Formats: sequence, C-alpha cells, structure tokens
Amino acid sequence: MKMIILGSGSSLGAPWITNYWGRLKKNNLKNVRTRCSAFIQKNDLSILIDTSPDIKKQILDNKIKNVDYVLYTHEHADQTNGIFELRPFFWKNKKQIKVFADKRTLKVLMDKHDYCFYGGQGYIPIMNGNLIKKKFTLKKKNTKITFNSFPVDHGQIKSSAYIFNNIAYLSDCNGVNVKNFKDLKNLKYLIIDSLKIQAHPSHFNLDQAIKLSYLIKPKKTILTNLHTDLDYNFLKKILPKNIVPAYDGMVLKT
Repeated sequence: MKMIILGSGSSLGAPWITNYWGRLKKNNLKNVRTRCSAFIQKNDLSILIDTSPDIKKQILDNKIKNVDYVLYTHEHADQTNGIFELRPFFWKNKKQIKVFADKRTLKVLMDKHDYCFYGGQGYIPIMNGNLIKKKFTLKKKNTKITFNSFPVDHGQIKSSAYIFNNIAYLSDCNGVNVKNFKDLKNLKYLIIDSLKIQAHPSHFNLDQAIKLSYLIKPKKTILTNLHTDLDYNFLKKILPKNIVPAYDGMVLKT
C-alpha cells in the first residue's frame, strides 16, 4: 500500500494568488504547496482524503488513474471545493463515487453541492453520501483497507482523524483527546497539522505538533498544512530526524 501527500499547504497554498511567499525560498520546489489532500492506493483500490480546490492538478501531477472512494476530514472550502472535479471518474466507472464524512460535514457537502448528490438541472447524481463510523472497511474486489476514525478539535468545529495501516492522518486540528491516544499507538507515520510558528486558534503550531509527536511516539512524524513562514529547508535543519516536513507528491509506503 502507498499513500501520497497530494497537498501539504494551508488554506491559501504557497505562493498565494498575489505571489506572496512569506519566508519560503522560491528556488525550492518543495515550498510550492497546494491545499491539503491525500491519496491511498492498494492494488486496484483508490481512496482520496479530501478534494481540495487543487485536486485536478494534484491528480494529474501524480498520474492517478481512478478514485473509488472519498473520505472527508471536515467541511471547510480548502478541503472540499474540488468535489465537482471528480465527475470524469463517475463517467469512467459508470457508478456513483462513495463519499464518507461525519454528520456535519456530510450535510454541508450535500447542501452546498446538492447537484453532485441529488442531480437536477440536467445533471445526474455522481456521488453517494455515507456517514463514517468509528471503524469501517472500504473494499474493491479482494482488496480492502480498514479505517478507524475519531473527531479531533479544529477551532469551533470537529475534524475527522483517519487511522489505517499504521498511518494516522490528522491534517486539520488543534487538539486530540487523551482518550484517543490509544488509537495512535504503534504508528509508522503520524501526519499532523503544523500550521505555523505562532499559535493559532484552530491549528497546531510547530511546537504543539512536535510535543504531540513526543507523546504519541510514531516511528516518523510528517508535518502538513504548512503556512508561508515554514520554509522546507528551515524545518529540515531544526527538526529531529524522526520529524520531517511534508511536500506535495511525498510518497509513503507500508
């Protein structure tokens, strides 16, 4: 099984639309960051986590051929607004794409993008909405992946954490309940929100992400959702060896 970090940037990506780079060095391609999304591939089973506004570019850049399922972390625009880009996979497979999210996120998706789920105005529905459970399995033919999920704090809302194959994906959060630490044992990879150097009301900052890594003790921690003050080489220089910054197109194998 492999996982690709499709996007490692915060809500505006890097650079911003105004060509603002902040502290990022322009000559390092790993500082060019699209919005957070991820992709999981096991044999013929293909799963997206979130559909960022950059999802078309992300899928094309990584030569992704198919999408069977989509898991959503939460309802914010930087994780959902690329949803309509998935229409060609519906045409290709001639069946609805199964979407999984918590109750709040699913309601927002189905209200905001009702044409994807209900059709109308000449469109037919291309997606099927499903509520996530604490434990669920996605499969295709003889291949399957089992996920555990629990809510994490993300400012005034909750975001869904996903744990599978000794990987934990917590891309948008500023708090994890200690009761869920048991679900984060023996990880090979912890992929965790680390927005910026300064504190933020809805995201872990760099120090908080490092502290959580020390508590969870994964083999490797990967920092994602990176803002324009967190240069790739700066992070590589200051972080311990088992904590690394994510970059677009980063491949993890288990």
